[in-house]
Amino acid sequence: MFYQEGNKLFRRYDGELLCIEACGENALRVRATMLGRFKEDKISALLPDIKPTAAAIEIKDDRAFICNGKIRCEVLATGKITFYEANSGKVLLKEYDKNRFRRQKIKGEKDSALGIVPRTFCAHRGTDCFKLEVRFEAHEGEKFYGMGQYSQPYLDLKGCSLELAQRNSQVSIPFAISSNGYGLLWNNPAHGYATFGKNVTLFTADSTAEMDYWITCGDDPAEIVRAYSDVTGKVPMMPDYALGFWQCKLRYRTQDEVLEVARRYKELGLPLSVIVIDFFHWTAQGDFKFDPKYWPYPEKMVRELKELGVELMVSVWPTVEEGSENFLHMEEMGYLIRTEAGPRLGIKNKDTYMDATNPEARKFVWQKLKENYYDKGIHLFWLDECEPEIIKYEYENYRYYSGSVLETGNIYPLDFAKMVYEGRKAAGDENILSLVRCAWAGSQRYGSLVWTGDVSSDFETLRNQIAAGISMGLSGIPWWTTDIGGFHGGNIYSDEFKECLVRWFEFGAFCPVFRLHGFRLPILSFEGKEAFNGTDAKGWYFSSGSPNEIWSYGEEVFEICKRYLFLREKLRPYLKELMKEAHIKGSPVMRAVFYEYPNDSKAWSIEDEYMLGSSILVAPITEQGARSRTVYLPEGEWTELFSGKTYQGGKEIKAQADLSQIPVFIKDTNLFLKLTEA
Repeated sequence: MFYQEGNKLFRRYDGELLCIEACGENALRVRATMLGRFKEDKISALLPDIKPTAAAIEIKDDRAFICNGKIRCEVLATGKITFYEANSGKVLLKEYDKNRFRRQKIKGEKDSALGIVPRTFCAHRGTDCFKLEVRFEAHEGEKFYGMGQYSQPYLDLKGCSLELAQRNSQVSIPFAISSNGYGLLWNNPAHGYATFGKNVTLFTADSTAEMDYWITCGDDPAEIVRAYSDVTGKVPMMPDYALGFWQCKLRYRTQDEVLEVARRYKELGLPLSVIVIDFFHWTAQGDFKFDPKYWPYPEKMVRELKELGVELMVSVWPTVEEGSENFLHMEEMGYLIRTEAGPRLGIKNKDTYMDATNPEARKFVWQKLKENYYDKGIHLFWLDECEPEIIKYEYENYRYYSGSVLETGNIYPLDFAKMVYEGRKAAGDENILSLVRCAWAGSQRYGSLVWTGDVSSDFETLRNQIAAGISMGLSGIPWWTTDIGGFHGGNIYSDEFKECLVRWFEFGAFCPVFRLHGFRLPILSFEGKEAFNGTDAKGWYFSSGSPNEIWSYGEEVFEICKRYLFLREKLRPYLKELMKEAHIKGSPVMRAVFYEYPNDSKAWSIEDEYMLGSSILVAPITEQGARSRTVYLPEGEWTELFSGKTYQGGKEIKAQADLSQIPVFIKDTNLFLKLTEA
């Protein structure tokens, strides 16, 4: 039975209620439930105040239609859904229906003995939740992009199966862009999978009350990303200081170490915008404050750094240990995540996590951050561990305020970023930014700057960063960065690692945010304590990696890094314009080549180079020992940044790349002159 209520098309059949409605420009939201009615408090990535859009709805005997701008949807009496480009009639996406056991025969629909229906709700008995599977037909030659970031080199996700779950170095943002001209948001925070197979496109949620997805179509990827950003939110304007160079390592152990490094940068005449204090600067996990033994005068530290022109960022973890002064209160008030079975403590090491999905817990923790950091002049927060990093990732055994982690777990990093965003906004701040290790659809509106997590320090991992950065931009997250040099395993005395660091540094200079970080080898002890002694928990507390400043790797590395520090300074006006575009339109800063050249079929297969905005093409070196590489240049005239040579696009060239040189090509003559002026 079809019926219309206002701007919504409904279909009721047996236990399923289906609703399709206009939601944003050229877009539709599709929901279904077996509960008889939709839940009003369902978690959604969509903004709550999306401006209503008029839809054209037509109901016939055996089918119904709903049209919103460029997208048109047909629903058969059997429940099968097909989406079309409204003007041309081109099929964008069609549900996978292989079933002969229909009560109603529909003209044009083939029978099949398989008995497979497009969407399946398999009940978790005795609950209001189901395992949900939604199937769409696969199309030959179709490519998929976005979906957050995964530890893999693949930009085109066709043939990939992706876990919809948050992990350290895995960010699940379930928004995919298709080369067929549409974008689809799987608007569900449950653990599950997305499979872009040759035979079927399949989305699953392990535990959910209803199906919910959003689909839009557009003439090019830029139009699709804009429509998605309109309904999920846009980043704030990035503060100017964030466009410069960020210095970080695991870890600066004292106030004096931080100040010594900042002073050294300034003494050498090197640009430095942000310096970062990493973990275990605190008295206990969950105290959310400096250990006064090593950080006695934070206000004085902040003042000196500001005089040097340097902003200070401090790491905050959501972990809470039993010895924290806040543990008993947070436990009593329900501010900690829970287990369905087994002890709460020991979720990670010997601690647990605050429940970031609980609004009252967010208020409590923000107040601690405000008293202990913000009011002392530290307004920048690094929100680490925000997946959260649950040991063994036993999603079925954890519960948040928002519900079972199996049902709602992917929302956690969004709410953790929301805590700081709303706290700083209430304090009067604008242009709010937080460095986060994880995100979900919509995290961008809370100022989330995402990085790729604790990745390895090698060339293979460097290669993966290109796909990660591009994919995040196509997933609606324009602010992205990476640990230059990787996090794990880089020995500062290794020639092989020095080469990897240089290539990563060159790449980092052309990323949205330029940030050096890593746990460098060899591991150092502190105050006579043995690092990682395996018995004393404080061994980890006192451990530190080797130095990670640009002068830590010898004269040759220093001179190369120095060159790129000053090049980054020249890039800042250009980057500021890109950040404005991200703020206004939701545009990626780091872009797939096809994003700028959607009519170039070759561009859709380029996975190892990218556009920084519309005027700069970057082709990183990701192989050890390489001193040249093949680069595809799209149409137009391009000038190589370091040689000044000009090339006509539409073809591949061989670019030279000695150790100090990354292949970069400029399309804008004025920009080239600005970047190369003395």
